[in-house]
Amino acid sequence: MKKIVLTGAAGRLGSYLREPLLKLTDTLVSSDIVPDIGKLYPNETYITADLSNLPAMVELLKDADMVVHFGAIGDEAPFDDILQSNIVGAYNVWEAAYKNGVRRVVYASSIHAVGMHNKTDFIGIDAAHRPDTYYGLAKCFAEDLASLYWDKRGVEAVCMRILSCAQVSNARAVGSWLSYADLIQLVEKSITTQVTGFSIVYGVSNNDRSPVDNTLASHLGFKPKDNAEQFSDKIFAEGEMLDPHDPGNMCQGGPFASVELGNSGIATMKIVDDKKQF
Repeated sequence: MKKIVLTGAAGRLGSYLREPLLKLTDTLVSSDIVPDIGKLYPNETYITADLSNLPAMVELLKDADMVVHFGAIGDEAPFDDILQSNIVGAYNVWEAAYKNGVRRVVYASSIHAVGMHNKTDFIGIDAAHRPDTYYGLAKCFAEDLASLYWDKRGVEAVCMRILSCAQVSNARAVGSWLSYADLIQLVEKSITTQVTGFSIVYGVSNNDRSPVDNTLASHLGFKPKDNAEQFSDKIFAEGEMLDPHDPGNMCQGGPFASVELGNSGIATMKIVDDKKQF
């Protein structure tokens, strides 16, 4: 490929994707809303662009083969904030992709699109939308938008429902963990698979206690290698007994399933900011 665009390049997950993406393309255009992201890799450029600005997105995606869309608010927030960044922003990315003839959108969706399903149900990629927050609702919108733009306009999409891509620091993550290495593999497979149409896949490592089933996404060839079971003894020994009546313990969305709408779900998750340093 000649050009891939990465949105959300200044974020923690984006920081781990920049270098691997350069192995798949002649040019990587990284984008976010911060003034700069520091030192760039060879053949990487950085463009500041707001997802809520359609003309800016159209210009950003000019001549791109694919866009890897990791931008927008990554937590629950007031609806008006989610509306502009995550909902309008998603529309702008897909519309800009269509206008520019971009083949595929590889999208960082989330388990929070189906976050109110019980973990014990072992849901597949065909599970009905059941969002746990405004954030999850925006992921549902983007997945349906991706389906629409494939059916009506021929823009392929892979919607990666990421469970929890961060250091394992709580009991939920023993099942939901997606390692950075497996994240990179998932994005690479989503790009290099020859035909995807509209696809959904769960972003989760090969955990013994994974609460989701990726069988119907086998056409992508995603074979995660890491397993969070290595952390289980320590995490369970240090943790308190979980209340089975708390949706935050029983539902796929974890803390997002129990917070009030508009309030941060990440605030209680002890996520370590181990952003990759270049």
